[in-house]
Amino acid sequence: MIYNAPTKDMLFLINEWIGIDRLTTLPGFEDVDADLIEAVLEEAGKFASSELLTINRDGDEHGAVYNDGEVTTPPGFKEAYKNFIEAGWTSIDASPDHGGQGLPKLLQSLIDEILGATNVAFKLYTELSRGAYHCMAHSASEDICDRYLPKVVEGVWSGTMCLTEPHCGTDLGLLKTKATPAADGTYRLSGEKIFITSGDHDLTENILHLVIARIDGAPAGTRGISLFLVPKFLVNDDGSLGERNGVQTASIEHKMGIKASATCSLVFNDATGYLLGEENRGLANMFKMMNLERITVGLQGLGLSDIALQNALDYAQERRQSKAPAPRPDDGAAADPIVYQPEMKRQLLTIRSQVEGARALSVFAGLNVDIMERSPDKEAAATAEATVALLTPVIKAHFSDLGMSATLSAQQIYGGHGYVREHGMEQLVRDCRIAPIYEGTNEVQALDLVSRKVTGKMQEFANAFLGGWLEYLDASTAGDDGEIAAAARESLQRLIEVTQWVQARAGAGEDAAMRGSATQYLRLFALTIIGCLWAQVIDAIADKQGEFYDVKRKLARFYVQQVLPETAFLAGVIVNGSEALADFDVADFGA
Repeated sequence: MIYNAPTKDMLFLINEWIGIDRLTTLPGFEDVDADLIEAVLEEAGKFASSELLTINRDGDEHGAVYNDGEVTTPPGFKEAYKNFIEAGWTSIDASPDHGGQGLPKLLQSLIDEILGATNVAFKLYTELSRGAYHCMAHSASEDICDRYLPKVVEGVWSGTMCLTEPHCGTDLGLLKTKATPAADGTYRLSGEKIFITSGDHDLTENILHLVIARIDGAPAGTRGISLFLVPKFLVNDDGSLGERNGVQTASIEHKMGIKASATCSLVFNDATGYLLGEENRGLANMFKMMNLERITVGLQGLGLSDIALQNALDYAQERRQSKAPAPRPDDGAAADPIVYQPEMKRQLLTIRSQVEGARALSVFAGLNVDIMERSPDKEAAATAEATVALLTPVIKAHFSDLGMSATLSAQQIYGGHGYVREHGMEQLVRDCRIAPIYEGTNEVQALDLVSRKVTGKMQEFANAFLGGWLEYLDASTAGDDGEIAAAARESLQRLIEVTQWVQARAGAGEDAAMRGSATQYLRLFALTIIGCLWAQVIDAIADKQGEFYDVKRKLARFYVQQVLPETAFLAGVIVNGSEALADFDVADFGA
């Protein structure tokens, strides 16, 4: 397979669309400039293509191996991981206080896309470590941070997130793992956790498990959940590794995809744990990690969409079948490259227009994460935080759904060759399939958007967010004769009306989300906001000439003509289709 990191498009979005000064004026980013960002992205692309893509298929062939309680990664993974940490990729956005580089989260999100495109399974061994780092940095005591976080930033220790149990996944209030206070101020944890990504492996010296459990006597449900650090190996006062803790790997899952990633069942047997944050506040602290992971999972889908597109385009330019409609590229040829067939071109453009639009949304969200964390303007920081909260379920669900549709379309372009092993398309489909499921299924994300983000406490902000885009589009002239702005505005007005419909029913106690409309609403929201972003991108290049900018205009026009019209269908299903769903009783399935 081939992969060329889309650094040109990434740099365009930062430098010519959002404006790099919106980053560099934030405290702590004074030394960040366009040259630094370009250099980092270029190196990330080189590393991903030369180190990670080359071991991706072998990793899928061999998979992670479990033997007598220990997990080993596929051939080449240890060497690649050693090179990964030596190059500093585990420290990009970590605080300099812990040995990190302190670079923007926006930059890290672009790197995440690149890594996800080339080797999702490898990336998962590092991805949860970043989440664990940020969770501990926000929740742990200074002593714990000083003892553990520098090793995580260095990459010699890694982290996990231990939530799911055999009997509970989404409904974490049902968890049974218990924590008993010990005389020395620590806790003893006992229970079983399943589906633990990177729960055990041979890449790092120690693994730090972040575990939710219920302290003896704590309230039932989610109000009684606490968060603990449970290291695989205990750490001595001098920072050296001590004895093995009471956590064992019982097995690993045999999965459809990401086979090189160890998905473990872990048993905690009187394991020593350290409370992170306050008792019974564990779920709120864990969500700091979970929300970061949800965005990162979305970026996996975006990365896989892009590599699928690149390879499908390459194949379509080489594969000759039948004669293309006039005007043909070569009238004397017996057959033309299939890229000239309108159906093939449509599929490729459908992927590309959505990938580039989704990347703009990723950059927009990444910028808001940095503003949220660093802006000295409290109002700006609060607005950015609310924006990130609103967009998190959208990015997770829409990007991972895009990954599935894009990899399947790319596989279709290959025809029969897409179904066989050698071209790699079938692995992309299998590796992407987990993204709509883990870190909260996409149905859960849709319910979160409808039940918590556009209704309830965030309703006023959501309305202001949509209203702000309406004001923008009212003044926009994007596209020939304002075509792009007009199409985006029409879709946005439709979204606003549907949002008001949802809010009115929620206010009357008729929660539309619980009646099957949430998934369609999230897609309507995502397609529309990406349409708004396309209009803003085209406005930003209004005076720019050249092939690069002309292609942007063509892609935006394709998006509003061929993708955005779906919003009319979705709006109709949401408003008019809920009664048919509600009228069908569960008992009717047996009829």
